[in-house]
Amino acid sequence: MAKSVLSAPHFQTEEAAFAYVEARLWPHGPTCPHCGNVDGARIGRLQGKTTRTGLRKCYACRKPFTVRIGSIFEDSHLALHLWLQVIHLMCASKKGISTRQIQRFLSCSMKTAWHLTHRIREAMAERGRPAADGRTGRHRGSRRNLHWRQVGP
Repeated sequence: MAKSVLSAPHFQTEEAAFAYVEARLWPHGPTCPHCGNVDGARIGRLQGKTTRTGLRKCYACRKPFTVRIGSIFEDSHLALHLWLQVIHLMCASKKGISTRQIQRFLSCSMKTAWHLTHRIREAMAERGRPAADGRTGRHRGSRRNLHWRQVGP
């Protein structure tokens, strides 16, 4: 019987999701986003009953950090494994996926789903390459949907 792609461990648990993202972002070990320290002996993993998952401390600058700092996952209360599920769904869907569908999938508010999909789409956009016609994706099609400044010759 075929297994679902979403049954992979990094889509199911928070610890596996952190290990998956850390392996992709830090292939040669953790890097402090505050001071740039890459010395593994000067970076420790904080463990305890009340410690957040994936929390590390740089002993060079004495600041705590996780793999979320400096990424699209920063300042998000949503679990990392849910982020990975939504990223997979957005990349795997041929015609895209709506914010409303993400809301139903995660059982969250529309605001949360919108911010989540907005951050992912912004991260997936190619940098330094504006659209060929200078318009954003939501204005494709009819000229009457355009703002008066965007209507050209």
